[in-house]
Amino acid sequence: MILLYHEEVRLFIRTLEKSTQSKTLRGLDLLEKYGMSVGLPHVKKVTRMLYELRIRGVQEIRIFFVSQQSRIVLLHGFIKKSQKIPQKEIRVAQKRWEMLTRI
Repeated sequence: MILLYHEEVRLFIRTLEKSTQSKTLRGLDLLEKYGMSVGLPHVKKVTRMLYELRIRGVQEIRIFFVSQQSRIVLLHGFIKKSQKIPQKEIRVAQKRWEMLTRI
């Protein structure tokens, strides 16, 4: 799989604590190597097209992405602070995907 990063995701990863950053990069490596076959607990479907990469630890991290053919587009990352995914975070990822597909 080819991972394509929205610039905001790169910036988000750089802001994380070093240990969380390492876990996130390992999760991204898994996703790149095995694609969608990684499955739970690492990858979970959120909407019809949107998936989340789940990073567990002191900081709970979620990175939303879309998978198409042999590429994965990372759209949005955030620190999860509650049980339920905030709709605001989903909307950010969906809006970024819409912007990318217009190009």
